[in-house]
Amino acid sequence: MLRHGQSTANAAFVEAAAAGRPDTDVRGRDRDVQLSTLGREQAAASGRRLAALPAERRPQAVICSPYRRARQTWRIASAAAGASGVRLPEASVDERLHDRLMGEWELLTGAAIAQRFPAEAERRRATDEFHYRPPGGESLLDVGSRLVPLLDDAHRTYPGQRLLLVAHDAVVLMLRHLVEGLSLDDLRAVVAAGPVANASFTRWTRNDDRMTLAEYNSVAHLSTGD
Repeated sequence: MLRHGQSTANAAFVEAAAAGRPDTDVRGRDRDVQLSTLGREQAAASGRRLAALPAERRPQAVICSPYRRARQTWRIASAAAGASGVRLPEASVDERLHDRLMGEWELLTGAAIAQRFPAEAERRRATDEFHYRPPGGESLLDVGSRLVPLLDDAHRTYPGQRLLLVAHDAVVLMLRHLVEGLSLDDLRAVVAAGPVANASFTRWTRNDDRMTLAEYNSVAHLSTGD
């Protein structure tokens, strides 16, 4: 699993929080948000990491979120690997890998939500992100529900193959719930330890009939040494 590189919305949210502003300049639909300059660099570094793997470790199939930032990430990663002399698979796109739907809160910062929807923001605080649905949106458990048939289909379509998914932080978390059987308390501890980083890799290996976590939230390939 590869999370997409930093998006322009990711960068704008950080800048707004640092400046104490509730709003960002990001407009339009979440699915159309593209990578930032840094995100493009991260995507290229991710492709170089994959190209540096032994052939028996590289992905044999790739499924990508339909969101622009995820598709850009794979396109740039593939080009960077190609520049290193390694051809990576073409990605198929599956709608079920889209980011968590936030409904009326799409592309709003936490501060903007608190200002515009104070009662709903309070209800959110009284629940948790695994169960809470924004108006017109999804909970994290809803994300997990749509991933179950995707995993079943992938198992039938790519039996025994090394599969890479390119998607979003919510997908990474719910894959850990589904693939490893982590409880919600386990996942809360994972979330409390820090966010899923942009362009991070999470990897599972198969031992007999079980999938075991081999690495989580790995970003060593993004280090420049500076």
